[in-house]
Amino acid sequence: MTSASSALVYQIAFASLQGMGVDLARKLLDVVGSEERFFTMNEKDLRALTRGRSKIYRDDYRHDCLQRAYQEETFVREHGISATYFTDETYPRRLLEAPDAPAMIYTLGKCDLESAHVVSVVGTRHATQYGIRFCDTLIRDLAQRLPDLVVVSGLAYGIDISAHRAALKHGAPTVAVLPRGLNRIYPSTHRDDAIAIVKHGGMLLTDYTSQDEVQKSNFLARNRIVAALSDCTVIVESAGSGGALVTASLAMSYNRDVMAVPGRCGDEYSAGCNKLIATNKAALITCADDLMAAMRWESASPEPQQLELFPDLTKEEQAVIDVIRNHGEIHLNALADALQQPVYKLMSILVELDCKKVIATLPGCRYTIL
Repeated sequence: MTSASSALVYQIAFASLQGMGVDLARKLLDVVGSEERFFTMNEKDLRALTRGRSKIYRDDYRHDCLQRAYQEETFVREHGISATYFTDETYPRRLLEAPDAPAMIYTLGKCDLESAHVVSVVGTRHATQYGIRFCDTLIRDLAQRLPDLVVVSGLAYGIDISAHRAALKHGAPTVAVLPRGLNRIYPSTHRDDAIAIVKHGGMLLTDYTSQDEVQKSNFLARNRIVAALSDCTVIVESAGSGGALVTASLAMSYNRDVMAVPGRCGDEYSAGCNKLIATNKAALITCADDLMAAMRWESASPEPQQLELFPDLTKEEQAVIDVIRNHGEIHLNALADALQQPVYKLMSILVELDCKKVIATLPGCRYTIL
C-alpha cells in the first residue's frame, strides 16, 4: 500500500512534468490510472499506452522528476508548507475552473480561498500616487462593507504591493501569488510584507517548487492564478502593454469580471486602463460603489456616514463643486468651459470627487452634487 508521504511524492513529481496542468493531468490519469503507475511503468509500455512522444515519458526524465519530488516533499514538510493537489477537496474551487490551472499549488498561511468575495487588484510596477491612493480607498471601503473580503495580487512593485499593504492596513486577508518557490521571497524587499501577510491571516501561494529556476515566463504564468482565484480583477494603472493587461485578458477568458480605473489622457500608466474601458473589455470603476454594483454584492454593514458636507477638498475640487452646485447638473464639456480647464485634467478631479461621495455621475457625461 502506498503511504500518504509517498503518494504526495508521486503527485509532486507528476505536477512538475513539463507542460502539466489540470486538463492534461486528467487526460493522462484517465489512461494510465495513477501517478505512481506513470512513474513505475517502463518507457516503452508507457509510450504504447499513451501514444505519447513527449520527453515526459522518458525513463531518465521521470526518474529525475521523482528524485526532485522526494526532496520537495521533505522541504514542504519541514517548513509547514501545504502542498495541495488538484484532486484534493481543499484545492481552490475558482482556480479549478481554469483550464490551465496548475496540478499542484504550494501555500503558506491560512486564508479562506472559498470566501464569497475575492477581488484581484493589479497594475503597473510604476504606480503613481493616484494609483496608490485609489488602492487604499477602494480596499478600505470594500473591507468595511464585506467582512469576508479577500484581496489577491502578485507582491510585485507598484500597484500589487500597494494592494497588499492596503489590505493589511484595513484588516482584509490578502493572498500573494509568487513567481517562484516559497524558499525565497521575490522581490526580496517585500519579505517583511510577506511575513505580515501570513501573520495577519493571509497566504503566500505558488505553483513552483523550491527547486524550480526563476525564468521570465514565470511572471506572466503567475498572472493566470491571480486572475482565476478571484471573482473580479481590478486594473488600477497600466501602460499600453504589460502584465496587468495579460491578467485582464486571462480573467476575461475565465469568464471573470474585469474593471479598470480611468486616468488622464496622455498619462503613460493610464493608457492601458483607458484602452480597456474604450474597447469595452473592462467596466469603468471609480470607487467601491461601482464594484459592488457591478458584482451585485450587498453590503454587510451600512455605508460609512459622511460627517462633513464636502470633506478635505482641494482648491481645484472646491472650484468644480461651486460650478456644479450653481448649475444643479452640468455636462462635462460645459464644466470644462466654465472652469477653462481641459477635459483630461477635469477627469482626474471628478474621479476624486466621486470617490469622496461628493458628486454623482449621471448618464451622458453629466454631473450633480450628492
